[in-house]
Amino acid sequence: MIYTVTLNPALDKTIYVDGFAVDEVNRVRSLREDPGGKGINVTKVVDALGGSSRALALLGGSVGRRIQDMLAAASIDCWAFEVPGETRTNTKVVDEELHTNTDINEPGPTVTAADLSAMLDALVDIVGEGDIVVLSGSLPAGAPADTYRTWVGACRDAGARVFLDASGGAFELGLEAKPYLVKPNEVELGAMLGRDLDTDEKVVEAARELVAGGIERVVVSRGGDGAVFVDADGATVVCSPKVKVASTVGCGDSVVAALALGCDRGMDTRDVMVLAMATGSANAMQSGTQPAPLDLVESLKGDVSFA
Repeated sequence: MIYTVTLNPALDKTIYVDGFAVDEVNRVRSLREDPGGKGINVTKVVDALGGSSRALALLGGSVGRRIQDMLAAASIDCWAFEVPGETRTNTKVVDEELHTNTDINEPGPTVTAADLSAMLDALVDIVGEGDIVVLSGSLPAGAPADTYRTWVGACRDAGARVFLDASGGAFELGLEAKPYLVKPNEVELGAMLGRDLDTDEKVVEAARELVAGGIERVVVSRGGDGAVFVDADGATVVCSPKVKVASTVGCGDSVVAALALGCDRGMDTRDVMVLAMATGSANAMQSGTQPAPLDLVESLKGDVSFA
């Protein structure tokens, strides 16, 4: 079973404006709203790929209830943990004329140690040997910097394989608990290591350092260029299909979803990477953070290549 954790979810509002201008009145051409947050995005994509997943999320206020209703309407399994305050709304302003994407992200509610402990205890009670737990996204206000380290350790002790997709200090501290798989991008990984990772060779070398430190699998995403997969058995450089991009929001989450599903199904490395790259590219073709249909993912698999 795949479980995803979203500690700082959001209602993702994508608005389309032609000729977006600062200090001017801008007319919205169209808009869409999606339940979001990185873990919730992972669960949505797992579902679209035909897998089974449960999303755990800290949700508050009317926005939190709206997210729950939207997920329920889509038959997405969500276990909501109520917190005081209002779940944030993140607004993406897309200008297809100027080819710009502007993100306006709200801070969200402040959580307490009791909020986090209750959620973690509930998660540990249901996970078992071989389950996958995906911890992803930013930490909410009030959460300790070492939250992911605590959660990775607790889920590992319960027998789960933990996937960590975060950045900054939360990611670095989470690494100390040795998650099963991590998925930084090359910029995040380079910033952590203090050097530029501008070639495949440098990315592979950096990923091998994490594997040597006790991480079983490292997937370094490289945007539209693909990804690098490294484990104790070697390194694989995979290239994504080239597609017309509608939105890059949630593409990394789509890759994580495919990695989790492939791992849950026991697929071999090459097949997992093909699925992950096809899924990421298919989702880049969608507006907002809606998951791509499975038939589109399948149609792109033949365009995935290996360097």
